[in-house]
Amino acid sequence: MTVVGPFGLSVRDQALEADVQTGLAAVEAGLLDATKSEIPFITEAAQHLVLAGGKRFRPLLVMLAAQFGDPHAPGVVPSAVVVELTHLATLYHDDVMDEADVRRGVDSANTRWGNSIAVLTGDFLFARASHTLADLGPEAVRIQSEAFERLVTGQILETAGPQGDRDPVDHYLDVLGGKTGSLVAVSCRFGAMMSGADESVVDILTQYGERLGVAFQLADDVLDIASDSHESGKTPGTDLREGIPTLPVLHLRTAAAAHGRPEDVELVELIDGDLSDDARHAEVLRRLRVHPALEQARRDTVRFAEEARAMLAPLPEGYAKSALMELCDAVVHRAG
Repeated sequence: MTVVGPFGLSVRDQALEADVQTGLAAVEAGLLDATKSEIPFITEAAQHLVLAGGKRFRPLLVMLAAQFGDPHAPGVVPSAVVVELTHLATLYHDDVMDEADVRRGVDSANTRWGNSIAVLTGDFLFARASHTLADLGPEAVRIQSEAFERLVTGQILETAGPQGDRDPVDHYLDVLGGKTGSLVAVSCRFGAMMSGADESVVDILTQYGERLGVAFQLADDVLDIASDSHESGKTPGTDLREGIPTLPVLHLRTAAAAHGRPEDVELVELIDGDLSDDARHAEVLRRLRVHPALEQARRDTVRFAEEARAMLAPLPEGYAKSALMELCDAVVHRAG
C-alpha cells in the first residue's frame, strides 16, 4: 500500500500506483514548462504557487479517471496540466479579491508584488492553459470554456450575494457548484474522455466530480473553524476573519434569524464586528467550534461525499474505483 496524492490516498495496486505517480510527475514537469516565460520576472511570478506545492487534487482525479480507458493516451497529462493551471490562475485572482496575505504557506502573490501583478499573472496562466487546451481539440475547448463560465459565474454570485428572498445556504451551494465543482468535474471528465473511456463512464465520472468538488470545499469550510493546523497553509479562522461567508456561519445566521436565541444573535454580532482583534476572533472560533451549526456543516459535507460515492456504483469494480471511493472517505475525514 503506497500513499499518493492528497489526504494520504492509499493505492493498493502496483500498476495503478505506477501510472498515478508517473502521471503526476509528468504533470509537475508540464506545469513548470507551461509557466516559463522569456521574461524571468514573469516566470518567477507564474511559478510562485507552482513551486509552493499543493494537493494536486485535480490532476490526481484526471489520472484516476483515465484508468477507465487508456491511462497512457497522449491527451491525459496535458488535460491535467490545463485544469491545474486554471485552478492556479483562480488562486491568484481570489487572493486579490480576498486581500489574502498567505497562500500555501508562502506570501500570496498580491502581498509580494501587488494586486496588479497578481491579477496579470493569473491572466498569464489562463492564457497558457488555453494554449495547451488548443492542442486537445475543439470538444475539449468547448468543455473547458463552459466550465470556466460556470466558475466565473459562481464567483460573481458569491460577490453579489443572494438576491431577493433566495435562501443563503442554497445560494452558497450553487456558488460552490460553480466555483469548485465545475473544475473538479472537468478533471474527471477530461481523464475519462482523453483515455477513450465509454461515454457513459465519462458522464458518471463527471457527475461524481461535481459532487466531490462541493464536498471538498465544504470540508475546507469546516476545517477553517475546527482545525488547529489548516492543511491549505491558512491559519484557522482565516475565512472568518476576512468576512468570507462559509457554510457553518450561514447555518448559524439561519438559526439566529429563525429562532432568535440570544446566544446565537450575540455570536452573529461578534462575527459582524471587528475580527482583526485577536481576542474577539479567538472567542468567535471557540464558540463556533461547539455550535450545532458546525456539525450541520459536517453533515452537509458527508451528504455530498456520499452522493459522489453513489455515482460510482455502475462502474466496474477495480482499484481505480476503490481509490475514487476512498477519496470520498478522505474528504469526509478532513471535516472530522
